[in-house]
Amino acid sequence: MSCKKFTSILLVLVSFNLLSFAQKSINLFNGKDLTGWHADVPAKDKNPDTAASFIVRDGNLVSTGDPRGHLITDANYGDYRLDVEYRFAGKPGNCGVLVHVSTPRVLYKMFPKSLEVQMQHLDAGDFWCIGEDITVPNMEERRGPKADWSIDRKNGRRIKNLTDDSEKPLGDWNTMRIECLKDKVRVWVNGILVNDGYNCTATKGQIALQAEGSEVEFRKLLLTPIKKLSK
Repeated sequence: MSCKKFTSILLVLVSFNLLSFAQKSINLFNGKDLTGWHADVPAKDKNPDTAASFIVRDGNLVSTGDPRGHLITDANYGDYRLDVEYRFAGKPGNCGVLVHVSTPRVLYKMFPKSLEVQMQHLDAGDFWCIGEDITVPNMEERRGPKADWSIDRKNGRRIKNLTDDSEKPLGDWNTMRIECLKDKVRVWVNGILVNDGYNCTATKGQIALQAEGSEVEFRKLLLTPIKKLSK
């Protein structure tokens, strides 16, 4: 084999390896539009001209808060790390990242079957069970009496996070890292471990962002496949 031909083959292999490495992480938001996502906003069933709940503004994905609903990935994912950067630019409020999303509108004719990772101001990192369930240490301390646990009622669906004051001052950007591996879900807020669950009743599905009454800006939604959880 000539030296020139060998060099060409080597360059192809190097390019392929670099391309494979680059493809390990996926930007779920391209900074320009909502390609790869679809909205489920019940208010639009009766009035298709209802204002959009999710828009792109100044390079950020914005949940306007109302009308309420969800922005859902077209694709399903499992065994991944999701790095999110978000902020409440105005008033403090409520929002969430939903993982393992499947059947639409199973709760209150609004929320899809999923596990919610709470972003509500001062409660970031709580789990909320929406048709799916998960286990954490000290369950009764963090979820309440076992007889009240639920996945489809008003009470007993919340599992409190491990820390207080993990969020930055209002208006600053927060980081949230969510790792889903098999039946485990682990969450950090601004580098602090805030929840660590196992025995989740789902292991893959779509990912969703909420419109839940408050404007929230997202500037990063980066998904990376994983084979083990971070510590």
